[in-house]
Amino acid sequence: MKTRIIAAIAMLSIALGTQAQKHEFGNWKRYAKANKELGAPAKGEKRVVLMGNSITDGWPHTRPDFFKNNNLIGRGIGGQTSYQFLLRFREDVINLQPKVVVINYGTNDIAENTGPYNEDLTYGNVLSMVELARYHKCKVILTSCLPAGGFSWRPAITDGMDKIRSLNARVKAYAEANKIPYVDYFNAMLNEDGTAMNPKLANDNPGVHPNAAGYAIMESLLLPVIKKLR
Repeated sequence: MKTRIIAAIAMLSIALGTQAQKHEFGNWKRYAKANKELGAPAKGEKRVVLMGNSITDGWPHTRPDFFKNNNLIGRGIGGQTSYQFLLRFREDVINLQPKVVVINYGTNDIAENTGPYNEDLTYGNVLSMVELARYHKCKVILTSCLPAGGFSWRPAITDGMDKIRSLNARVKAYAEANKIPYVDYFNAMLNEDGTAMNPKLANDNPGVHPNAAGYAIMESLLLPVIKKLR
């Protein structure tokens, strides 16, 4: 009887593993080829990886010179939440042996792309990524979640700005307490009445994704911090 139970558990594990491979939650395959081609850093190379969602994913396409001129590696995947970042953090960050990782998070968690939003869990995912990076002697830059007055794909969510402010405040306090650089995109990208992203800096409506002008502001805030850590 015991042998049959063990065999059944083994078969179930294989089945679940196969299913997970078919519907791979973290989408680590997205950058698998690019990561392999990068290989190990050359002597003296000081890599910087930007981990994030579609905001990070769209950045090198909109402003490619910023990445090329500053030896930055973009590892954003559109639609992803912090849960998915954590799943692929080893493949897309640690294994690349960067000097610095920049983590932007939260937008899709709050938009509930992978389930109901829980600030404690999102915050915990951020802390886990920081701890993993530090264990592997990689310096961390934490950034704020950008303002978003709404989500076109989740119109029922109307309290996003309150949730963004709460998460930002919590992560900023953690960063200060642990001497981690924190880059505040939020206030720099905010509209005049504080209710959404400045439409002049947004590529969509309601503003979630920056346009070229928005990315330029983000670059002006981030690059000096990167240079200090390299």
